[in-house]
Amino acid sequence: MDERRTVKVSKYLSRHLRHQPERIGLTLDEGGWTEIEALIAAATAHGFPFTREELDHVVATNDKRRFAVEGTRIRASQGHSVDVDLGLPPAVPPPYLYHGTVARNLEAIRAEGLRPMDRHTVHLSADRETATRVGARRGRPVVLSVDTGAMHRDGHVFHLSENGVWLTRAVPSRYLRFPAGH
Repeated sequence: MDERRTVKVSKYLSRHLRHQPERIGLTLDEGGWTEIEALIAAATAHGFPFTREELDHVVATNDKRRFAVEGTRIRASQGHSVDVDLGLPPAVPPPYLYHGTVARNLEAIRAEGLRPMDRHTVHLSADRETATRVGARRGRPVVLSVDTGAMHRDGHVFHLSENGVWLTRAVPSRYLRFPAGH
């Protein structure tokens, strides 16, 4: 499977397992799972056929481990805008986590903190390199440090997704550290 096809299938899976399952007549259970055969049939019926082998390739080679397969079911690991409960237990975060963004968002972030926007949770990275890559998707990246140790002590709840992304409902601005010059 070539790289272009891999990316196309991955984006298709993300769109329909995270944001728009109903667009292709797909139903996710409360945990975000759907049967793989149902997904493949729905995609085919809506003009985007792919094989189980292609799906397995995308799941296995995705560097961000965006998808989880359990038996005959698949789901997105995090990032949903549709209502799902991933069933992740609360977890104690490391003292600091990181969030990648771009400069044009900093004024709003200073005023409102980090909000989930069209998702259910704010996504945080365990290292600066990952946060830099995330921020770079929207332009020149700016990496914010999040005092998650203090947040946790103050009662904020964190979850760790299956693919290593830290999730929390919001990050008030008082817990954010902005890089010099920003």
